[in-house]
Amino acid sequence: MRYIEPHAHMVSRTTDDYQSIAQAGCEALCEPAFWAGYDRGSVEGFKDYFRQLTQYEPARAAKFGIPHFTWLCINPKESDDVVFGREVLSIIPEFLDQPTVLGIGEIGLNKNTKNEHTILEEHIALAKERDLPILVHTPHLEDKLKGTRLIVDALKNAQVNPDRVVIDHVEEHTAAIALDAGFWAGMTLYPESKCTPGRAIDILETFGMERIWMNSACDWGISDPLAVIKCALEMKKRQHAGELVEKVIYENPRSFLRQSPNFTL
Repeated sequence: MRYIEPHAHMVSRTTDDYQSIAQAGCEALCEPAFWAGYDRGSVEGFKDYFRQLTQYEPARAAKFGIPHFTWLCINPKESDDVVFGREVLSIIPEFLDQPTVLGIGEIGLNKNTKNEHTILEEHIALAKERDLPILVHTPHLEDKLKGTRLIVDALKNAQVNPDRVVIDHVEEHTAAIALDAGFWAGMTLYPESKCTPGRAIDILETFGMERIWMNSACDWGISDPLAVIKCALEMKKRQHAGELVEKVIYENPRSFLRQSPNFTL
């Protein structure tokens, strides 16, 4: 099966993982900026990270025939310091013209604080100014429902075109909030949190297969870079037709990502 991995943090993975996803049929991979497992202490640290995302990782992926694309931001977990968040935001424009940059992401909320919300709004303003798509991170566990509602309100208040926004990490109680508002939705397949393959397929069967995708979001924690293709196999076990499986794992992410002129296969 061919598929697109629309959300993976390959800077935290070994080169063997690139080999594995290439052998599994991955035709493109997108890597949003994220938390590195620790809070970075300087703007220079983010500048090096953005160089890694726009220069080193595309070259590493190319060795296995995988086009690598990226999204840029300061992630919600490190954005509660507004002064620091604005300093990082100020350097992002110098990287936005790199040929593999898709847009702004993964922005959003972590603990739903006022400061996080301020930086979220300023990211949205930058995306609107540069006419860029947006990839959104929604909070974990007990903060997810409230955070998703706050994020959707912020996007609506900024009059962002919902077709150009994907709200990621949706679960059973938040998928409708994103989809009913006209946004795209992403389901993250994690072994210990977010969605198991079974839950993700339940969500597809409940809410339909339009404007939705699946991703592994594999990072430095317990995660699986092959999660998307494994879930696709589970869909087939549930007797979903091959055309529907390909729609979710290939056609849907391609349709959204092609809104960026930099996304080419």
